[in-house]
Amino acid sequence: MDTQHPDLHPLFADHLRTLQARADKALLRGGFDHLVVAAGRPANQFLDDRPYPFAVNPHFKHWLPATKAPDSWIVHTPGRKPKLIYLQPHDYWHVVPDSPAGYWVEHFDIAIIREADEARALLPGDAARCAILGEANAALDGFAPNNPPDVLNYLHYQRSYKTPYELAMMRVASKIGARAHRAAERAFRAGASEFDINIAYMEAARQTDNDLPYGNIIGLNEHAAVLHYMDLAHAPPAQAHSFLIDAGASFHGYASDITRTYAADSAGEFRALVDAVDAAQQGFCARVRAGQSYPELHLHAHRVLGDILKEHGFIRMSGESALEAGVTSTFFPHGLGHPIGLQVHDVAGFQASDSGGTIARPPGHPYLRMTRVLEPGMVVTIEPGLYFIDMLLARLKEQPAAKEVDWARVDAFRRYGGVRIEDDVVCTEGDPENLTRDAFAALA
Repeated sequence: MDTQHPDLHPLFADHLRTLQARADKALLRGGFDHLVVAAGRPANQFLDDRPYPFAVNPHFKHWLPATKAPDSWIVHTPGRKPKLIYLQPHDYWHVVPDSPAGYWVEHFDIAIIREADEARALLPGDAARCAILGEANAALDGFAPNNPPDVLNYLHYQRSYKTPYELAMMRVASKIGARAHRAAERAFRAGASEFDINIAYMEAARQTDNDLPYGNIIGLNEHAAVLHYMDLAHAPPAQAHSFLIDAGASFHGYASDITRTYAADSAGEFRALVDAVDAAQQGFCARVRAGQSYPELHLHAHRVLGDILKEHGFIRMSGESALEAGVTSTFFPHGLGHPIGLQVHDVAGFQASDSGGTIARPPGHPYLRMTRVLEPGMVVTIEPGLYFIDMLLARLKEQPAAKEVDWARVDAFRRYGGVRIEDDVVCTEGDPENLTRDAFAALA
């Protein structure tokens, strides 16, 4: 198959057959006759008539790439063609959703409705025989989401294994993100503010804040030490030392999640640290293989990053000792990564089996977002980082291990904020596929 320009017709047909087979098993487990998925309904802000940006139910966009069709529904009944109940209102206040078209429409029986309440007559009559997935506000008269755990546990666990169609969508999302990252770096090099870098990113991605899979993190200098910094200062700093950008893109409902860190031309010492983290990160990506425990990979990353801290003069202890003493968690306080797909932080990262259950995080690592063993078809992010966070450094100063820290060296790096490098990586039967590095390489 040509991964650059795949034929989506057979890919989607196979994808849909996979979803139908999974749905059949989920319904059998839950004792239901129909799977019904609500796209969702926009919610208004408190005491206002302004809606929050609409975010489609991820279960809905798993079945078809319609991400802007509020108050629509999908009905799957085993042995039948799936039904799409599609709201296309008569409305002159807002843009009406486009008529269904494209590679996916032939696989659905499509009923167009003009009012949201009209869907009830087209949904199964006995709501008690339906597994209804969605938010509470999607409810119609006598027909409300029940989100049965047995059904959700099975569907969420299976969603970890991406179909070839899904991987094709994620490759495109990665290419869009990589193109926009290049534009953001150019804006940084030209002296732009955080706000203007964000505008450059969105212009290159051709996506607005509401289209992107998450709010862009764009931090200059010490702002890179705030893990989810989103304030977007309008004025550039008097002198730029560093730039961290964590930003993705969306394509047909699937997300990319990419982070890069850059040093200013005058910040050679920081560039050396960025290069060290980048090299380590590529080593971690190479370990995204079937049978690899993700928590063990996370702990391995702590050891390697601890050794980098020693090599660059921040601590005087080995990476292993720094991990055991909790020192590495001061500089690397988040998890190594997370599942990604229909959602940036995709579901079932901790799930023990398709029946449910939870695999606990390693003690002392409360922010790790995945504890499963990697298997072919899974897509995860690999995002190690090293940061100089005032609050965490102040805590470390009160610990016995503080004597192992070169505080003058640490203080000299506070102005850079921190480093994070993040790629989206597919676990395969053999070598991993790095969606992010491939997308940047295609640009070159």
